[in-house]
Amino acid sequence: MAILGIDEVGRGPWAGPLVVGACVLGDAKIEGLTDSKKLSAKKREALASEISEKCEYGLGWVYTDELDKIGLSAALRKACREAVKQIRAPYSEIIIDGTVNFLSDTQLSPYVQVLKKADLLVPEVSAASIIAKVARDRYMTEIAKKYPFYGFEKHVGYGTAAHKAAIEKYGICPEHRKSFKPITETLGNKTEKAARSGDIAEQKVADFLKAHGHAILARNWRTKYCEIDIVSQKDDVFYFTEVKFRRNTKDNDGLDAITKRKLGKMQLGAMSFAQDNGLQNNKLQLMAAAVSGDNYQITNLIVLR
Repeated sequence: MAILGIDEVGRGPWAGPLVVGACVLGDAKIEGLTDSKKLSAKKREALASEISEKCEYGLGWVYTDELDKIGLSAALRKACREAVKQIRAPYSEIIIDGTVNFLSDTQLSPYVQVLKKADLLVPEVSAASIIAKVARDRYMTEIAKKYPFYGFEKHVGYGTAAHKAAIEKYGICPEHRKSFKPITETLGNKTEKAARSGDIAEQKVADFLKAHGHAILARNWRTKYCEIDIVSQKDDVFYFTEVKFRRNTKDNDGLDAITKRKLGKMQLGAMSFAQDNGLQNNKLQLMAAAVSGDNYQITNLIVLR
């Protein structure tokens, strides 16, 4: 009787995707299968390689933007379905780690058994746990190269003291889950309603910069002297962009708030960022963007210095 084992990785982190693994061992004999959290990274990697060679497996991914949009419960169900769709080997029973049947409203539901600590007790679930854990860890290690200030390669997005300190210092990046309470609390207990307009405006500008070849390195990066809304990089130039949103632009678009004093603070912030990250020999560029109206249109983007 073949078992399809299912387990999730990434339910609780502050950043990064949710991943669900599904695995059928079939006739494969793999020694050392257990809860992925009880294994060293080296052992997980070795087992994941063996599982991928000998077994049928699938991985379902829900990335940060979508997870924030649909919520964790829906994300778990979606990732589970995506993982199961990739399985072509026959099975007669499905075991899901935990207490929730993520396939409850599908034709597969009658074959499902939910079991606490299944990743420790059932080899197929252990294998699913390992393959999902390794895949997600590799993803987090890779994005750590793009966002080097958060230590993603070490804590893989989970809430550690070092991660919290990095958010307090650099703000958040696009991989952070804005819908998670620890993130909003760490950013200063901003309510969603109060921050919504500014967040949307900043996201518009960040998307515009990405579309024009920028890599977004940090959002709401703070120093003792100022906060910089977006830090980005294009080629060998680092950009520090202030975003000003005005719903009504009858009198001005908000860029008049970039006074000489504000400009000086931004300059200090950019220099501090460069010093903290060993970028003193790189070109630093200050910019300001104006976003206006209920449709959040970018009406102006200027180079300041």
